[in-house]
Amino acid sequence: MKDVMQYKDYYGSVHFNDDELIFHGKIEFIRALVSYEATTAKGLRKAFENAVDDYLDMCRTQNIKPETPFKGSLNVRLGPELHRRVAIAAAQKHLSVNKFIADTLDHAID
Repeated sequence: MKDVMQYKDYYGSVHFNDDELIFHGKIEFIRALVSYEATTAKGLRKAFENAVDDYLDMCRTQNIKPETPFKGSLNVRLGPELHRRVAIAAAQKHLSVNKFIADTLDHAID
């Protein structure tokens, strides 16, 4: 992925503010807002890792289950006509709608 860092199964964005000469980002794909910043790219990497570690430590000390990205479910709004077409196509292949969509998406990104 471009402009994304990974650490301990968390993903962080990478942005640059040219006016303030600051790199910044946040942990992506979770609802909690966890941000970080630095003046160098290497510093941003370290700040991201520290932010992840701090988030996990905070969850531990407050006895909260940390959010994890990509839980394996998502809500997709298809509209009635596409929903009908997907349901019919899935039924014709003797698949659930979920399995049909998962297989179709998997095929599309390969």
